[in-house]
Amino acid sequence: MRTRLAALAVGVVFGLVLCWSRMADPDVIRSALLLEQSYLYLFFASAVLVAALGGELVRRQRRRALLAEAPVGWSRQRPQRRHLVGGLVFGIGWAVADACPGPIATQLGQAIPWALATMAGVVLGIVLFQRGETGETEPALDLVASVERSASEIHPSLVGSSSDAPA
Repeated sequence: MRTRLAALAVGVVFGLVLCWSRMADPDVIRSALLLEQSYLYLFFASAVLVAALGGELVRRQRRRALLAEAPVGWSRQRPQRRHLVGGLVFGIGWAVADACPGPIATQLGQAIPWALATMAGVVLGIVLFQRGETGETEPALDLVASVERSASEIHPSLVGSSSDAPA
């Protein structure tokens, strides 16, 4: 229970920071992707710097995770083709949708309707990835069904079925 409450608190704080920093605002994202403003990149750079320094301090001091009591550690890898392809796909999706997963969740929390379509694209990407990597799609398909149910509860016209199609 303590872990879930801590995760909820971190999620709420992260969502608030995304809203406060306007990183969930499609206009801010679009202006950054068009290289009109550097605000988003400076915000990212500061987050990466803090995370890198903090992570290195934790690793050097051989600290344990606060909630899981497990040792913190990771191995370093050289960049591989899959990293470059994943970054390219992520960047294209970000440019098309004007959002990445964190802001999408924030937009859903703000009841912004187009976030449902963007989240559907994320879920579709998960399904395709799972199919390509493992051949197992049931967990992701359950997520798709759950998202569709939630969307239809918000507004029935957001989710159409084949039975709704005109003859």
